[in-house]
Amino acid sequence: MNNKPQNITILGAGAWGQALAHLAAINQHTVRLWSRHSPVSLEDTLANTDIILCAISMKGVRDVANLVNSVNEKSLKNTIVVTATKGLEPYTTYTPSQIWETIFPHQPVVVLSGPNLSKEIEQKLPAATVVASKNVVAAQQIQLVFSSQQFRVYTNPDPVGVELGGTLKNVIAISAGVCDGLHLGTNAKAALVTRGLTEMVRIGNTLGAKTETFYGLSGLGDLLATCNSPLSRNYQVGYQLANSKTLPEVLSSLSGTAEGVNTCRVLMEIAQKHSIAIPITEQVYQLLAGEITPRQALDKLMLRDIKSEFDNFPVEQIWSRGEKC
Repeated sequence: MNNKPQNITILGAGAWGQALAHLAAINQHTVRLWSRHSPVSLEDTLANTDIILCAISMKGVRDVANLVNSVNEKSLKNTIVVTATKGLEPYTTYTPSQIWETIFPHQPVVVLSGPNLSKEIEQKLPAATVVASKNVVAAQQIQLVFSSQQFRVYTNPDPVGVELGGTLKNVIAISAGVCDGLHLGTNAKAALVTRGLTEMVRIGNTLGAKTETFYGLSGLGDLLATCNSPLSRNYQVGYQLANSKTLPEVLSSLSGTAEGVNTCRVLMEIAQKHSIAIPITEQVYQLLAGEITPRQALDKLMLRDIKSEFDNFPVEQIWSRGEKC
């Protein structure tokens, strides 16, 4: 395992990119930040790079990946690509790692995701995350790069699940913001977040992710962080919508991108294609589209047909044996 200082290029100089740059610098790695506004060319920034880490918003991933691909292929031969973006690409429904793997089929791609609010990392508060890859050695290498007393890093062999956990929870965070904005209480929010996790698992399983991944840091951990913190942009979208602001007003007031807004639209396409029940996501979608009010969304969720808590639970068999539920 290579434990020597690495040359790291971080694509995206926003709050998340800067937070990751700080974490890598703790371990004495050489870090270069690049954005479209950088005075230095991308080709010069990528010179002698060991690791490329993408921390840009979802809408720019494919364009930036193509820009990186335009650099001399030989110079990137032994480079590890790390994606720290959370979202789904419209039309293709690809995750960020799938985009990078399509453009760089011969490079190891690692997903970094977890309950990592950038403002808290900037304040040097303790946090943990997950790195996942089909290439175990590459994941372990990235684990070494970022692990410190401030930032604990775990590895996971399920990159799809790790990536989807960080992506899908953004939609549930919007609903959690609505819940708090309407002052519905702790009982309601606990139920909402728990049922939201069920939706995440359903979608994840359909797309090839492992169930247990969603109960780890990149799933449940990230879900709890974003559903309970005003620092979360997705939470703020829901909270402000519940306080009578319009979506354009909310988005214009945010300091960055709320990926859950676009992710919600893509999830509805996936759910319709595969016949997946995602009632919370559906209500968030209608709310974002201006088709219903926050209160109407709540009423629709509360008045759904009664059912078993778990999918495929054999209630009829239990009743037939005369056992009490």
